[in-house]
Amino acid sequence: VAIKWTIFSFLTSIILTYVFQFAGIGQTSRLPSITFIPYIAFLFLAQKEFRDRSGGFMTYGQGFMTGFLFAVFTAILTTIFIYIYYTMLSPGTYDEIVKSTKDQMMAKGLDEETAANMTATYASVTFLTIATLLGGVMTGTIISLIGAAVFKKERTAADILRQDENYSDPA
Repeated sequence: VAIKWTIFSFLTSIILTYVFQFAGIGQTSRLPSITFIPYIAFLFLAQKEFRDRSGGFMTYGQGFMTGFLFAVFTAILTTIFIYIYYTMLSPGTYDEIVKSTKDQMMAKGLDEETAANMTATYASVTFLTIATLLGGVMTGTIISLIGAAVFKKERTAADILRQDENYSDPA
């Protein structure tokens, strides 16, 4: 279930990345952060589908693990895509981020050389991909905890008795 919804989330993210690129919406704009909305929706849908496939029941731990696996898989795929995107598919986008970051640091009073050195360190493709991986897992963990609380539905004693009454011995 987690892998299925990871694929949906990942493909949606790629499509939105290119929609923003072709629409001329830069990476420094806040608009690309709306890609977080489908991410949350797909994580919750993974948890809900797991519960539905489990006869309508799911423990908190099962819900968390489904969401956590979704977060890990999505973070790994997104990290790979980010690296390929910035190094091969759209290096101009990466250059835009570096320039914007450097300009922001200089606007805060740093001299050009210091801003350039800090940007080279903290806006490197390697740093961005590692931050994407760690940030994706941490954010997904928090959302998984919330989703597990929302979607959990544990079996009660009455549910277990009802299930036993419907059981017929095949012998």
